[in-house]
Amino acid sequence: MGTVVPCIFLGAYLLFFRKGNSLHKVLGKIYMTLMMITAIASLFLPALVGPQFLNHFGWIHLFSFLTLYSIPTALIAIKKGNVRKHKIKMIMLYVGAIMIAGGFTLVPGRYLHGVFFG
Repeated sequence: MGTVVPCIFLGAYLLFFRKGNSLHKVLGKIYMTLMMITAIASLFLPALVGPQFLNHFGWIHLFSFLTLYSIPTALIAIKKGNVRKHKIKMIMLYVGAIMIAGGFTLVPGRYLHGVFFG
């Protein structure tokens, strides 16, 4: 949780404020690093709600794989000067991994639902 919570705010800032400057680049590197750590760490957590695959993975783990795919492809895109592809990948990452997957973690029966809502 310590790696993903800052990404909620960092990602929003990066999406809605000026792009391409040095602050955007520094915060983007921090954001990408934290998201990669979160995605890798989440793969070690078993799915506790819904069906399991290989006695471990659940549907929510698809967002981890989305993250592990989106970040390198977004980074490669911007290094090649493909701003449009980078933008699409980063929006897809924020919506999929932060908003949708984050929303699923707050569903009743999940650990974080208990933490935040008792």
